[in-house]
Amino acid sequence: MKGIDCFKAYDVRGRVPEDLNEEIAWRIGRAYAAHVAPATVALGRDVRLSSPALSTALTRGLTDSGVDVVDIGICGTELVYFATFHDGLDGGIMVTASHNPRDHNGMKMVRTGARPISADTGLQDIRRIAESGEFPQAPQQGGVNRRDLTGDYIDHLLGYVDRDALQPLRIVVNAGNGCAGPFVDLLEPHLPFELVKLQHEPDGHFPNGVPNPMLESNRGTTSAAVLESGADLGIAWDGDFDRCFFFDERGAFIEGYYLVGLLALAFLEKLPGERIVHDPRLTWSTIDAVRQAGGEAVQSKSGHAFIKHTMREADAVYGGEMSAHHYFRDFSYADSGMIPWLMVAEIMSRRAAPLSALVADRVARFPTSGEINRRVDDAAQTITRLENEYAGRAEYVERVDGLGVEFPDWRFNVRASNTEPLLRLNVESRADAELMRAMTEDLLEIIGGEPG
Repeated sequence: MKGIDCFKAYDVRGRVPEDLNEEIAWRIGRAYAAHVAPATVALGRDVRLSSPALSTALTRGLTDSGVDVVDIGICGTELVYFATFHDGLDGGIMVTASHNPRDHNGMKMVRTGARPISADTGLQDIRRIAESGEFPQAPQQGGVNRRDLTGDYIDHLLGYVDRDALQPLRIVVNAGNGCAGPFVDLLEPHLPFELVKLQHEPDGHFPNGVPNPMLESNRGTTSAAVLESGADLGIAWDGDFDRCFFFDERGAFIEGYYLVGLLALAFLEKLPGERIVHDPRLTWSTIDAVRQAGGEAVQSKSGHAFIKHTMREADAVYGGEMSAHHYFRDFSYADSGMIPWLMVAEIMSRRAAPLSALVADRVARFPTSGEINRRVDDAAQTITRLENEYAGRAEYVERVDGLGVEFPDWRFNVRASNTEPLLRLNVESRADAELMRAMTEDLLEIIGGEPG
């Protein structure tokens, strides 16, 4: 078979049917089985219109390889992680394209313990096997079992909060017509919250647009609903709800960076001295918060595979990325989009304070540009230009992930995206928003390109 181009750095993703179709899905099932050699694998899918057919073909590829499939149905990616570690399975695959356009689909793969399979840990081997079509002869046909894990999963989520401490907050929840809605409904009877539900029903047509709250243009609906309903908090999810996004009581979007510090403090109050993992794009606020709370901040390269690996090595209780991915040791070091909002609601309840007040000090002390994306002709060359311009007079330069350059009062990180043809820029300063904005403008002038 010709090259299969839907294999990316961390997962499988592409346009259906040009890049990913039932034949390729079957091959991927056979190749995953050949590489991982599992006995039993969890399989879930999102609400995209192409997901049922791709899941059926993937299941056939696995069972043709002698693998037993535990079908957990429509769910979020984290439920595949949960099934894999909770039931002690040999692996898991989620059919999803998360926040990508509606005519795309993909797969996220893990092995035992919900350990991720990425380009560095077997994904390219799976690709080569799928392309070759040379699959081992199976001694027998695998079977398929339907498994409802929702009860155990909901119990696990509720274990992250003290329900007696929760106050009757009014919370806007925007599922974006993705997978989050039904699971919010399952949590609702156990919580004292009044939930204002937006775009709640799963709908693979995505009548309100593909759920991607990372895009500023997609935040207005949640923000407006917070103001209109007088809510204490707003939450929005992407399609497979492995990320959640926060809006304060004024409808203002809160950068994921500041949530990392807030959740880190919540863990360190209960578990002093623990390690907290963070990514290198924006760092000063997290490092400062963790040190103040008596914890140890550990830096990792960006991306879920790297964060999870570093967390396991450090035995970190929590890890967070400014891109709204949050990872938890008790969730087998995997990321969840449900645990963070429950924890934030508990923090708000215990401190009797709005979210705006909980992050105000961090926002003032460490203002940030937020992540700015630019399409450029040559990302590597652009990064070299920035290094030549700034590194020689910097206080500190690192290349953990792209280029990180620090001065006494401001710093920046610029890196090529692992998943899209973009250059990503993040800038922060120490209590000087004007300096941050000025330096951001200078950097963008050198970078050029078009907004991504």
